[in-house]
Amino acid sequence: MRQFIKQTFASLIGSLAGLSLFFGLGTIGLIILIVAAASQDSGPQVKDKSVLIFDSSTNITDTDPTSSTSDAIGQALSSEESNTMTLHTVLDSLDKATKDPRIIALYIDGSHSGGGSATGFATLKEVRVAMEKFRAAGKTIIAYDVDLAEKEYYLSSVADTLVLNPMGAIEINGFSSEPLFLTGALEKFGIGVQVIRVGKYKSAVEPFLLKQLSPENRQQLEALLGDLWGELIATVGKSRKIEPQQLQAIADSQGVLMASDAQKRGLVDKVGYFDEVIADLRKIAGATDEEKSFPQIRLSTYAEAESKKGKNSFSKKKVAVIYADGEIVDGEGSSQQVGGDSFAKQMRQLRLDNDVKTVVLRVNSPGGSATASEIILREVRLTRAKKPVIVSMGDVAASGGYWISTYGNRIFAEPNTITGSIGVFGMLLNFQKLANDNGLTWDVVKTGNLADSQTVSRPKTPQEIAISQNIVNQIYNQFLDKVADSRKIPKQKVAEIAQGRVWSGSDAKQLGLVDELGGLNAAITYAAKQANLGDDWQLEEYPKFRSLEERILERLTGDNNTRSQKVLDPLTKEFLKLKADLGILQGLNDPKGVYARLPFNWRMD
Repeated sequence: MRQFIKQTFASLIGSLAGLSLFFGLGTIGLIILIVAAASQDSGPQVKDKSVLIFDSSTNITDTDPTSSTSDAIGQALSSEESNTMTLHTVLDSLDKATKDPRIIALYIDGSHSGGGSATGFATLKEVRVAMEKFRAAGKTIIAYDVDLAEKEYYLSSVADTLVLNPMGAIEINGFSSEPLFLTGALEKFGIGVQVIRVGKYKSAVEPFLLKQLSPENRQQLEALLGDLWGELIATVGKSRKIEPQQLQAIADSQGVLMASDAQKRGLVDKVGYFDEVIADLRKIAGATDEEKSFPQIRLSTYAEAESKKGKNSFSKKKVAVIYADGEIVDGEGSSQQVGGDSFAKQMRQLRLDNDVKTVVLRVNSPGGSATASEIILREVRLTRAKKPVIVSMGDVAASGGYWISTYGNRIFAEPNTITGSIGVFGMLLNFQKLANDNGLTWDVVKTGNLADSQTVSRPKTPQEIAISQNIVNQIYNQFLDKVADSRKIPKQKVAEIAQGRVWSGSDAKQLGLVDELGGLNAAITYAAKQANLGDDWQLEEYPKFRSLEERILERLTGDNNTRSQKVLDPLTKEFLKLKADLGILQGLNDPKGVYARLPFNWRMD
């Protein structure tokens, strides 16, 4: 479809421009003609003995990657294929390919990996499970790459045959987290920070208070990274028939292995070039010497080809998947955020829709505004009273992300999901020293002691700090009460496992914070079963993704951006980390200034 639109646009733009002026069609007329022409496209075809191509650099997200106006027409007309797909599309396509007799093999292509994928490990776990089912069905998986970091190796190790370029290498040296602390810079520039928090592990404020990790934060990070790393070496070890202890020894002694060494250690099956892999794929597909290529289809194209062949697509009974993807903020939020008001409204609509028989709440959020989280949770509870609400946790479902999840009828998480972080905090900035050092001063007239308590012109008084701390304490207690009530855990026990501490999905299950280890598809299947739908149902995803026509129309009034994959230099990487840390401040819009959120600078390398 994208290629057809691009060709149509290129061939017709000159004549259509003249026609649009003559008939007064303007921009809208041009779009109508392009879309009308595109609608005549019969779509991609799947040939017999096809190899399904999966680009290992694909960014797999929960929500539609082209929902923004700046992406739609750019992707439709660009010469570059989009490198982003939704998780449900990937899983659904792999499931169909497993059952499709026309698809005989899967090729995991790492030849264009560039800077790698931004996909999280919990998401990759789900994709990997789907690929294992593909392989178990008797179909072949071949993977090729030049350089493999842990994330790419985690996925590619599922292959029957893993090939590494002779000049390639595998990085298998463990996980690390390197928080950036801003305290020294804030002191230098004269920006004061006062913090109110509950929970000794609630480390979200540490980058603004300390210059190194607190003992508590170090403890939880060590435990979390240990769980995530343990899951990786256990999973990879099972596929490669290597004991986890052996992989740990490699990580501790070598870290990076060149291709020949990696083959000797059993980490890869072959050392070879791209053309040799293509030759092997040609043999699998039965291509003759006269044929220049072999039947193949990209996963994204296959998804498009199969999108209209879904089972029970006309059933009135719906299983709704609603995505809470991003920072939780007060109000409407943006396309990259979970707005408390907008999300609650969508949940309310699903509750009132009699065709929706059950709801799967997919959470991929570090949390954010406590007020917005509670607004969302109220609608979750009201919906649960009418129909089952099943929670599926993605890469991160912590703090506010856990807040909105806790009343689900059943909570699913992956072993490497980051969750928990039951705690709250507030952060109070003032710019008195910065202003005074540059000749700026304030004065005030007020009718009460606390009338200017929200000012940034001075530090908060002890009385003001005490009032804010009391609010934080009350909200934290509400959080504990909700978890204790919903999860049927004594409040004292909840208080012990809370304290703002972050847990892996496997630990969270042992603690009773989640019910079952599994991915999005497992949650969807369970939801349909709980609603007694049998096979008579169709899946619908919310928020609804805009049509291509709508996005192209909006895109014409915006800038012309297209995505590209780049390998960033180290300085740029660090700058972007700092930018991301500071950018989170923009989402701190809770009306009470109280937040249930993961640490600002959580990242894993």
